[in-house]
Amino acid sequence: MTTATPLGGTTFFSLNMTTRGEDVLYKSSGAIVAAIVVVVIIIFTVVLILLKMYNRKMRTKRELEPKGPKPASPSALDPNCNSSQHPATVTFSPVEIHVETR
Repeated sequence: MTTATPLGGTTFFSLNMTTRGEDVLYKSSGAIVAAIVVVVIIIFTVVLILLKMYNRKMRTKRELEPKGPKPASPSALDPNCNSSQHPATVTFSPVEIHVETR
């Protein structure tokens, strides 16, 4: 807003647009940040609800499907199989500890 102020026979024009414009920018930037925060919270909530529904659906599906017989292990099918799937035997031997006495 431009105002004319007479001062000693001359007229000066003062411009208050810069301060008002900066105030508007500061206020609107706060509103923009608040809007972004609200949108992020809404997106987070929607994703959380979708994951919860998916988890519930998959758990129900797992619980309702029939449980089939367990597959036999390869060693039970072929007892002569020399595979590395057999557990290795580990033996520990005691170690003598010599303590010096002074």
